[in-house]
Amino acid sequence: MTAMLHEPIASHSRHLGAQLEDGCFHFALAAPHATAVELCVFDAVGRTEIGRWRMPLQQDGVWRGALPCSDQQHDAALQGRGLIYGWRVHGPWAPQEGHRFNPAKLLLDPYAREVVGRYDGDNIHLGHDPGDATASQRADPRDNAATALKARVVAGLPAPRVARPRINAAQRVIYELHVKGFSALHPDLPTELRGTYAGLAHPACVRHLRQLGVTTVCLLPVAFRADEARLQAAGLSNYWGYSPIAWSAPEPRYWSGQAGSHGVRAEFRAMVDALHAEGIEVVLDVVYNHSAETDQFGPTLSLRGIDNALYYRLLPDDRSGYVNWTGCGNCLNLNEPLVLRMVMDSLRLWVTEYGVDGFRFDLATTLARGNADVQGAFQRQAPWLSAIAQDPVLNERLMIAEPWDIGPGGYQLGGFPPGWLEWNDRFRDTQRAFWLHGQGTRGSLAGRLAGSSDVFSPVRRAASSSLNYITAHDGFTLRDLLSYSRRHNGANGEENRDGHAHSLSINNGVEGDTDRPDVLALRARKSRALLATLCLSLGTPMLLGGDEIGHTQRGNNNAYCQDNVISWLDWHRVDQELLGFVRQVLALRRACPLLQSRAWWHSAVSEKGPLAQWFNVQGEPMTNPDWHQGDANTLALKLQCAEGQQAALMLINAGAAIADFALPAGSWCLRLDSAVSAAADQTIPRMLSTHERLPATSLWVALQGNLSNHTREPL
Repeated sequence: MTAMLHEPIASHSRHLGAQLEDGCFHFALAAPHATAVELCVFDAVGRTEIGRWRMPLQQDGVWRGALPCSDQQHDAALQGRGLIYGWRVHGPWAPQEGHRFNPAKLLLDPYAREVVGRYDGDNIHLGHDPGDATASQRADPRDNAATALKARVVAGLPAPRVARPRINAAQRVIYELHVKGFSALHPDLPTELRGTYAGLAHPACVRHLRQLGVTTVCLLPVAFRADEARLQAAGLSNYWGYSPIAWSAPEPRYWSGQAGSHGVRAEFRAMVDALHAEGIEVVLDVVYNHSAETDQFGPTLSLRGIDNALYYRLLPDDRSGYVNWTGCGNCLNLNEPLVLRMVMDSLRLWVTEYGVDGFRFDLATTLARGNADVQGAFQRQAPWLSAIAQDPVLNERLMIAEPWDIGPGGYQLGGFPPGWLEWNDRFRDTQRAFWLHGQGTRGSLAGRLAGSSDVFSPVRRAASSSLNYITAHDGFTLRDLLSYSRRHNGANGEENRDGHAHSLSINNGVEGDTDRPDVLALRARKSRALLATLCLSLGTPMLLGGDEIGHTQRGNNNAYCQDNVISWLDWHRVDQELLGFVRQVLALRRACPLLQSRAWWHSAVSEKGPLAQWFNVQGEPMTNPDWHQGDANTLALKLQCAEGQQAALMLINAGAAIADFALPAGSWCLRLDSAVSAAADQTIPRMLSTHERLPATSLWVALQGNLSNHTREPL
């Protein structure tokens, strides 16, 4: 930065953060409890402070000011090389009253759209004296500006060039992936693109997603993060990204470094455009429930020093401590209008500037809690939920809730508004128990197959509301679910105490990898049965990225800190038979409207949705005792829209022995047999007889009609 900056003047911009408008850099920071706010400007590398000014105006809790810029500075900002700045905020140091102002600490703007630097875990970034472990804590006088995180003023990106896809909710198939882990080892990518936004946009990666049959990718958090100091000390990082500190800035660790204006931001947008061009939606996993500043002993990087009592939920009796419904040390307080505005502005930015199609909200219950003084009960009309519902930018986007946190009354599955999808852990646990352990009843299985209508009221909610999954990033991969009976998380450095202890996993005779053909065959059969059940149940299926190729994390069921080959997908060891089977199941789902989430199933003829008829192995309608039989592992389901239209038949045998089924009247053509892999199966389609022997641990799907009506869907 060579040109001189003028003294700040009053700003009339209505935006928060930093904006380039009318030949000025406009700045605004929400800090109603502060007594003064200083803007600090740095050199071109962000190390040396070259100017400091007090904001001239505070109104309605927001401090505002503007710096006139030269033509040179204006042009630099347009090219993504804009002014680098941070904040120093003055006010009382009174932790027990909730105030932790310390102007010795340079603070990152929470509205930053591009971040300079990386948090290194050094205790110089603590607002309190690291030698004082008391609740009152003394302020630390050391200046941390040289290595503190800073923001860069940048201009907005050009308008998206590719229209976003319009996915029918009934046909949506979600695929959860990590931007880096998905392509870090991909052999068809140039080395410099592996593990990057540009890598995910590469034709080889997009082709895999298209051929698989997914409509929507859900990216693990990509907002700029600050890895916990304890992880950095152990040589690890918060690989999953659940430690945000700049919610509107893409994480530069996934930037390929390719030259060009706007850098990481442009590459992220180009990735979204590339996926959109192939008809694939992009959903972001976002973390607005807490920040990387953790508890009262964590660093002061941004919100804590800007206005701790505004941004965070504090303990009512001792405001030096934080409400911790997230398990991460703190909770943001979205009941404060200025905090809610920060979140809403961030969400709108991801949509309008980057073109994303929706969001999956981590620990969404925390965001919808009321006042902390009354234990913050979950509110169905919480300010955050109401704000999204009325927002013209957001209310048509896909919204997905992780409907729980660890606070009182935190489990809220089914409690979110119409139009939302919710992660359904009851589906996960019911399927694992039924297929892997022979536990549960036919009634519990049928309820999950039928969209969990006991949870998602068919009067208020669509049949797609239940986001069904067997595995997700948090837990075992599918391969490990069937290869390990216990967690193996030693690499995390927590003495194997972290992660789920009760995962309903099973090793099928050998713990971990093995060459035994019988064990491998059993694992493969159970994998196919679980995946078929997932893809063909009512609701919105979500696949964990890598499950379709047999990815293993070596038994680690909490690989949040493993930015290495434990987490990265190994494209050199693809289970081609499993991959072919998943393609086959999803192709069948696409081809048959009855197997999509178009409407709730009904127990009688209805114009609103398919007629669902349930049968036992004798081909007789299920009776009340049949539903509640605890050791039963067989079930038949017939779906039909209206008399005379094509019907579908699903036969399930989760037992360890062959089961004889009497089929409902009609001509049935077998289209899917999970007992055999897609590559080995040369008998489908084939006509079924009135009685069939279903192999152990298998799911069949047959469609009504003659053999001439059915051909194998090309993969």
